[in-house]
This record gives sequence, structure tokens and C-alpha cells, in this order.
Amino acid sequence: MKRQKRDKLSRAHSKGYQAGITGRSKDNCPFQTANARSEWLGGWREAIGDRSIGLISR
Repeated sequence: MKRQKRDKLSRAHSKGYQAGITGRSKDNCPFQTANARSEWLGGWREAIGDRSIGLISR
């Protein structure tokens, strides 16, 4: 059975979240298109918020 690839915007969001968890700067966004970049930054902001309230420890 074939596996479907995840939606590119969903993948961008999760990659941004992972970057935020690890403490990377938002300037390190690898995406160039506006939609993917926006999703990546959204994930990054979500992770930074989760770190700030203590949901994620380093």
C-alpha cells in the first residue's frame, strides 16, 4: 500500500515547531514561498509559546 506524503504546509508547520523547540532563530526559516514561510513561522511561534509556559523542557 502506498503512503501519501503529508501536506507541504503541514510539514512546514511541524518543521517550524521543531526549530522553535530546539531554540533556533526564526531567521533560519528554510522556506521561500509566502504560504510555507507563514506556516513555518506559525509553528515556530507555537513552540516558543509552549517553551515559555513550561510545556517543553530543554
